[in-house]
Amino acid sequence: MSLLVVGLSHRSAPVSVLERAALSADAQIKLVQDTVAAEPATEAAVLATCNRIELYADVDKFHAGVAELSTLLAQHSGVGLDELTPYLYVHYEDRAVHHLFSVACGLDSMVVGEGQILGQIKDSLAKAQELHSAGRLLNDLFQQALRVGKRAHSETGIDRAGQSLVTFGLEQFAEGADATAWARGKKALVIGAGSMSSLAAATLARAGVAEIVVANRTQERAERLAEILTEADGTDVLARAVPMESVPVELTRADVAVSCTGATGLVLTAEEVAAAVEGRTGRPVAFAEADGGRTADKAPADVRQTPLPPTSVGTDENCPLDIAAVQGGFSVLGEAAVAGMDAATLEQHAAWAAGSAVDRREAARRSPETDAELITALAATVATVGRIPERRKPEPVAEAPRPVPVLSLLDLAMPRDIDAAVHRLAGVRLVDIESLAEASADAPMAADVDQVRRIVSDEVAAFGAALRAAHITPTVVALRTMAADVVASEIARLEGRLPGLDDKHRSEITQTVRRVVDKLLHAPTVRVKQLASEPGGAGYADALRTLFDLDQETVASVSRAEDSTEKNRGPR
Repeated sequence: MSLLVVGLSHRSAPVSVLERAALSADAQIKLVQDTVAAEPATEAAVLATCNRIELYADVDKFHAGVAELSTLLAQHSGVGLDELTPYLYVHYEDRAVHHLFSVACGLDSMVVGEGQILGQIKDSLAKAQELHSAGRLLNDLFQQALRVGKRAHSETGIDRAGQSLVTFGLEQFAEGADATAWARGKKALVIGAGSMSSLAAATLARAGVAEIVVANRTQERAERLAEILTEADGTDVLARAVPMESVPVELTRADVAVSCTGATGLVLTAEEVAAAVEGRTGRPVAFAEADGGRTADKAPADVRQTPLPPTSVGTDENCPLDIAAVQGGFSVLGEAAVAGMDAATLEQHAAWAAGSAVDRREAARRSPETDAELITALAATVATVGRIPERRKPEPVAEAPRPVPVLSLLDLAMPRDIDAAVHRLAGVRLVDIESLAEASADAPMAADVDQVRRIVSDEVAAFGAALRAAHITPTVVALRTMAADVVASEIARLEGRLPGLDDKHRSEITQTVRRVVDKLLHAPTVRVKQLASEPGGAGYADALRTLFDLDQETVASVSRAEDSTEKNRGPR
């Protein structure tokens, strides 16, 4: 058995690639089925979360397994293999075990220490068990990963090193203030009723929001979540369920909205959010030029562009450019002032700004070829520095501060539920997977993380030892089966030679022979299990088979029987 994992996550791929590669529930099922149907793999499981897609398999050939699993991921994600390959990572055997245990502890999460991943690993195992694609290896691996994750959370303060994505998102809204104080008394809208949405709703309720409205395509699930929130101990929140069609109306009432659905397209467009804010404030929503370095590809058609104010640059005496003649004033970057000017005039302006002079008659005698050279040089300079070269600096222009957000949006879906253009709507704050990744990258690491890493290393070593010991078990079983067959054969032969042997003596002789065989086999089998659990101990199984001339097919049949039992085991 050889464990192989091929995947991509927020650490290896940009959000845009993760969005396109996201797998629906049906696609995950088909991927698992196709993986176990492929030649190199005998077991398979998919771990798909909002920021990772990983395919685990038990393979008999490493290179063939990597090629097959990578191809299957590309096929089912819809992203071409050539495009997907640079973002894929591969872990094999002990490194694959170490990776999953680290994931289970939250060390590989976008927000270190978050506990949501444990539920997702449990769901992944349950799905593989339902599909009968998890045999002994993956059952043991995923169950041990769950135990390791729980141990890390119970024995260390890893929870202090990070929070769930929901809590961390609320902290981004609070901007350094207490997230609970920020959320207290607000009205919240939760779109979706899955595990992440349920976590978001529970987190909001504990934070003290006054009202939670749950919207979901399946009304019954929304009503069930609202009922759970209302009946939960320790909270006093008003919760109700609405259909998805009511989201635009509810958005006009909400202070904060969290969306995490399995939709493949946008749930909220920039136009819909702008309309909701306008319905809430009664004022048109401005479309900001920039917001923290973010820009949208396309501005909503019904939001107004904020123009740049003019400056007083160009009013200096003796300036060769007639700035006053430029309609609308001299812009910040200078494009309006130089539009349509020939190269000679531009050179005059540059020389004037530098405190030198240019012979206008000489400039007038310049040929079109010379102008072309100057324009080319000017274009190269603009491409390098991003503006028209000039020594004079524009007067500082006071930018109007963006208004305090009246609507805070938290998008935890992958692919995203909320249009990225919302980043540029004045009065709206959007925190999504991408911005959470940027913010959490600078989060301080707690000392507990080192302790969790030691736990992971110890557990990986223990799991590897147990796995290697289990690898020799079919050989030991086959050896004892052969010994039992030899005893039975010799007893039968003895009965043929001594037909008058009574039952009492026959039983005593049989027990004596069996005890002798068991005592002879005890020390070798115990010792070989100990040796096999050590690194490099896999060869002892081969040595045992060779020394006792064990039938390879007998050993294989024991392994198949054990694997069949594991695969037929239902979810636990």
